[in-house]
Amino acid sequence: MPAINGSAFLERIRQLQAEIWIDGQKIKGNICDHYAFKGVLKSKAALFDLQLTKDFMTYKSPLTGDRVGTSYLQPRTKEDLEKRRLTTQEWAKTSGGMMGRSPDYMNAGVMALGSAWEWFENKEHFGQNIKKLYEHARENDITFAHTFVNPQVNRSIGYFDDDTAEPISARIVETNSNGLVIKGARLLATQGGITDELLVLPIGGNFIEESFIYAFSIPSNTPNLKFICREPFSCSNSVFDHPLGSRFEEMDTIVVFDNVLVPWDRVFLYNDYNIVNKMYEESKFYPFLLHQAVARQVIKIEFLLGVAQLIVDTIDISGYQHVKEKVSEIIIGFETMKALLLVSEMEAKEDKRGIMLPGLNPLYTAISTFPKLYPRIVEILHLLGASGLISIPTEKDFNSDIKGDLHHYLQAASGDAQMRTKLFRLAWDISTSSFGGRQTLYERFFFGDPVRLNTSLYNSYSRDNAINLAKSLLDAE
Repeated sequence: MPAINGSAFLERIRQLQAEIWIDGQKIKGNICDHYAFKGVLKSKAALFDLQLTKDFMTYKSPLTGDRVGTSYLQPRTKEDLEKRRLTTQEWAKTSGGMMGRSPDYMNAGVMALGSAWEWFENKEHFGQNIKKLYEHARENDITFAHTFVNPQVNRSIGYFDDDTAEPISARIVETNSNGLVIKGARLLATQGGITDELLVLPIGGNFIEESFIYAFSIPSNTPNLKFICREPFSCSNSVFDHPLGSRFEEMDTIVVFDNVLVPWDRVFLYNDYNIVNKMYEESKFYPFLLHQAVARQVIKIEFLLGVAQLIVDTIDISGYQHVKEKVSEIIIGFETMKALLLVSEMEAKEDKRGIMLPGLNPLYTAISTFPKLYPRIVEILHLLGASGLISIPTEKDFNSDIKGDLHHYLQAASGDAQMRTKLFRLAWDISTSSFGGRQTLYERFFFGDPVRLNTSLYNSYSRDNAINLAKSLLDAE
């Protein structure tokens, strides 16, 4: 099957019937109609429809010649990297970058792993497994959720989960002729249960005990696999009242493996320290995830810049210098992130497999900048909107007997009360609602601990040229 449309995606998810728990209840019936999921599933379906309308968003499959999604494209040239970026940004524009786990994010990771399949190859043919997974996903537009975070039981340096009978962190408790048996939990599977597959990756760290060395992908409806949801932030189906939450609430889940059997043909890593220690470096997993993430974040800042300027224009506060200074902060952030993204493509180089890799240093710089930048932009929206972010009637108010009062007292310098309220509800949903709060926390830790990210940049960044320049002037007569 070539690239699918939105209806085909929704039908596939409807038939999946994964085990999902929300507010103490197991979901039954059509997940596409459930109040917590129908908004985001409709928005995801629109991505697949959009993909079919833009030539650059698909390419010819090397296996079948059918058109398949560009998010699975192995880039061989800088033009291919640009095509991948444009695809990500075209999708991101539909949500203002608020959908952090659009399909292209993990598609990039699966592409990277599948391109490095020989690194995983052994007598069990694990390399062939990841290659087949990549090809199957590419040819069928498969969507993935993923997880590589253990439960936060005890974050002290010396803690180690050694309960093999009733483990907390998901671990291998048995191997047999059929596959691995996994028991325990993983965290933060965003969109868990509403994607075709769940990709489970190693947790990393300086030491990994043998029963934690595994990587595999399984269907989201695999027996004994359950997804436990947090409280939904969609709040209502009204696009007027919750313009973002009603459409782009992705849901985060705890993943519970209750003796889940993972067939051997689904495993691409098992009990091999040599492979696990270098799998992300060898597969170039991070450069491609970062390239996608930064491309989306650029669109997100541009969206917030637009909202900020609309607030300025609507209540006519452009005459104040401090307002221009605040909006300029967003402009500087936008141009900085955009420049870093483009430099990563300019500095792209071909690796030993003939894959064109984006420059890593600009991407690490961008992903380390954004966790500081995004909360500041949210703060700027607070400062610009002020009490306007609180005085926000609902859609029903404007359809009631008090609509006359609202139209009189909430009118704007450049628009009517309903237009003003709609704008301020959008800014509120970005900055102040439960959906917006989750977005800020999400972007703070999107690619992990910011301190760890900065440490990684410091450790990997070559400073030889800078040191030599400094020494040349230091030693000058």
